[in-house]
Amino acid sequence: MRYFSGGIVYFNRKLYRVGLICTPKVRHFWRCIFFMANKGQIQKRYSTEFKIGVIMDMREQRLGYRETARKYGLSESGSTVDLLKRWERIYLEEGADGFMKERRGAKSTKKAQLDPKTKEDLIAENQRLKMEIEYLKKLS
Repeated sequence: MRYFSGGIVYFNRKLYRVGLICTPKVRHFWRCIFFMANKGQIQKRYSTEFKIGVIMDMREQRLGYRETARKYGLSESGSTVDLLKRWERIYLEEGADGFMKERRGAKSTKKAQLDPKTKEDLIAENQRLKMEIEYLKKLS
């Protein structure tokens, strides 16, 4: 983060020299160019066995995230540390089977489907309650 904030100050000075003001939109544009992956760049995917092996080794030998990244030839950047933290969290919460789940994309917002028997019961109860309401309206 220190490099980034220093970069912003440097960037602000450059813009100031050419007579521009560094607005939040300009800063966002610069962040996108500087920190995001290139278009068409393929993200590296690791196998389930590799992830489990890395986390097991890290926990058995009590290695830090950067040491583990160095040992397995991963880059030692902050994103790799976050990746290892995520793998460790998944392993601790869900076990080795947690790596088998597909986690990409948006979560499904589908409603759960009811079995036909439950659906019929709910419809019957709804009709009964409607009749009861009508009956109570007639009484008053």
